[in-house]
Amino acid sequence: MSFDLSRLRACGSDVVISELVEIRRPHLVTVGNHSAIDSFVSISTAAEIGDYVHIAPHVTIIGRGDAGGLIRMGHFTNLAAGCRVICGSDKYMGAGLIGSAAVPAHFRDEIKTAPVTLENFANVGSNVVLMPGVTLAIGSVVGACSLVTHSTEPWTIYVGVPARPVKKRRGEIILAHAEALGYEKP
Repeated sequence: MSFDLSRLRACGSDVVISELVEIRRPHLVTVGNHSAIDSFVSISTAAEIGDYVHIAPHVTIIGRGDAGGLIRMGHFTNLAAGCRVICGSDKYMGAGLIGSAAVPAHFRDEIKTAPVTLENFANVGSNVVLMPGVTLAIGSVVGACSLVTHSTEPWTIYVGVPARPVKKRRGEIILAHAEALGYEKP
C-alpha cells in the first residue's frame, strides 16, 4: 500500500510515496515524474518536488506552509536519510514564547520563514540540516552531518559545521546522463 497520491495538489507519473509518510498539507504539495518519498518522512510545509527526486527515510521538512514556508526541489535532487530542512523557525531572541503554534500569535516569538531551494542536480548527504532561505545551487553537494546556513555555489562540494566549500565538481557527465533521460539544459 502507498500514500494516496490524489490528496496532492499535483502529481506526475511513476511516483512512489510510502504509506508511512506524513504530509500535513498535501494540498500545498506538487510532485513531478519518477520521484520517490520513503517511509518516515514528515513534510509540514508547502513543497514543489521535481522529476527524478528521492527523499530518503527519516527526513523532516518543516516550516509554516501557510506563512511562506516552502521547499523547492529541482530535477535530479536528493535528500539522504535523516536530513532536516527548516523552512520556518522561531528566532529564539526573546520576543515571545517559542515552540507551540497553540500559543496565541501575540504571545509568540518572531518567526523566520523563507523557502529552501535545491536547484537541479543538488544533493544532500545524510543528517544534513538546511536553514531557512538557503539555496543549493545547480550541482552542489552537501556532505553528511553538515549545517548549511548560507547559499552555495554551482557544482561545488560542501562539508562541515557550518558547511564550507572543499572541492569543485565536474557536471558534464551528470548533464549528459540527464540529457539521455530527456532533460533539456536551461
